[in-house]
Amino acid sequence: MASVTLRNVCKSYGDVEISKDINLDIEDGEFVVFVGPSGCGKSTLLRMIAGLEDITSGDMFIGEDRVNDKPPKERAVGMVFQSYALYPHMDVAENMGFGMKLQRKPKPEIEQRVNASAKILQLEHLLERKPKDLSGGQRQRVAIGRTMVAEPKVFLLDEPLSNLDAALRVQMRIEISKLHQRLKSTMIYVTHDQVEAMTMADKIVALDLGSIAQVGRPLELYHYPANKFVAGFIGSPKMNFFPVEVVSASSENVTLILPGNVQFTIPVDGSGLSAGDRVTMGMRPEHFVSEADSEVAVKGSVAVVERLGYQTLVHVEVEGYAEMLTVRVDGSDPIKAGDNINMGMLAKNAHLFRNDDSACRRLYHEASVDLRD
Repeated sequence: MASVTLRNVCKSYGDVEISKDINLDIEDGEFVVFVGPSGCGKSTLLRMIAGLEDITSGDMFIGEDRVNDKPPKERAVGMVFQSYALYPHMDVAENMGFGMKLQRKPKPEIEQRVNASAKILQLEHLLERKPKDLSGGQRQRVAIGRTMVAEPKVFLLDEPLSNLDAALRVQMRIEISKLHQRLKSTMIYVTHDQVEAMTMADKIVALDLGSIAQVGRPLELYHYPANKFVAGFIGSPKMNFFPVEVVSASSENVTLILPGNVQFTIPVDGSGLSAGDRVTMGMRPEHFVSEADSEVAVKGSVAVVERLGYQTLVHVEVEGYAEMLTVRVDGSDPIKAGDNINMGMLAKNAHLFRNDDSACRRLYHEASVDLRD
């Protein structure tokens, strides 16, 4: 096991910057997830750690070793790719031990490591099967086992669940999390799926256009996003954003004008804001409440209802707003398209973003949220 440290790491192809001034500390034994939309540079960053891409500038350390110029085989890392890349003519045991065979390791050592990894991954009864006889989840476990056999200090996983169906992805999320708990190894996992990031990570690195937008624990990014990008990316369905006008602002709160000329005071640091400024308020779909329980309410008309069984998503048109708002209600709610709805809100659940998309610091602390280091 080992820590991973990146200092001012950049990657460019000619004049095109892919990774921009990346500074990151990954502790020994942490499960860190790189998350972001397609093209944000997360896979490129993982490949630089693996040694499959050169660093344009900056420094990278695995443990105490500076690895900028070291080839992949000297970095003590193991990579699990999106594609299983199993040899079809080899059985599971041969696939898992092939890397050690190329290194001319003794046969007893190869067998011992393969059997130990197979036991952890519950593949013992499949060692003599060929890949064509395995399910997608079993093939992915074989690919992980092939990396485990090499006993790397750092595991790198590049969207390993993207080829699986929805139910199997949930199962494999649990399996990989259990594996991390058993091995206590440093793991760096790349995904565009924020649900995977929230459910698996000790620490999330949110990437946007090649730069780090925010680093923190999953619930920290959920409750205290640093900017509008993180607020919109973390959470499902995504946060609602709507334009509002500042009435007054201080370091303790900001008073806003909502649709219908309703005033709403929220506990955020409004330093730098002035009366008349046009800013953006955010409210998550799950944080709307009934009008009876609310401090203020916004009126709208239901356009679309999505019934998911355990919950219902209601998409609401509000006069003067270009985008519909999404409200999450109980799955048994009888609401239907065409109904009028009053969307209640509580000040403690509101977010506020300046014109540069940075978040005004929230002063309300959710007691149930563990943000300890």
